[in-house]
Amino acid sequence: AFMIRAPGITKPGTTCSEPVCSIDFYPTILDLCGQAAPKEKTLDGVSLQPLLRGEESLDRESLYWHYPHYSNQGGFPGGAIREGDWKLVERYEDGQVHLYNLKEDIGELNDVASQNAQRVAAMRDRLHRWYKDVDAKFLQPKDGQQPWHPFED
Repeated sequence: AFMIRAPGITKPGTTCSEPVCSIDFYPTILDLCGQAAPKEKTLDGVSLQPLLRGEESLDRESLYWHYPHYSNQGGFPGGAIREGDWKLVERYEDGQVHLYNLKEDIGELNDVASQNAQRVAAMRDRLHRWYKDVDAKFLQPKDGQQPWHPFED
């Protein structure tokens, strides 16, 4: 959850349930200041100003995440795509995927991938295309083992 104050744009006390991400902050700040992004920069996010003005949604099909390493908080290497209420998580260690309906399962406790094979395939395909588009980097071999890679299936 984010809290944003934009005097003169947002009505005080309003809320919005549209999924957004921290990558949207830079384009939003530029937009609120009336500035264009530097030509040599690619923006990963979009301006949230339409939402701040009260529009219902953004012109964006998906949100993507790429986390290619382990963390000291238990995180595992993986990627994810969110489309509406659906979130697909792909583990880079072995290529296993998990699908969650966040409207019904905000805690991501009920993996419904096995009951939604077509949705999994379509979302995974879009996620893999995004990996290529952003030139995502993956696990490097360790101890002579070859790590799983999404483009080797």
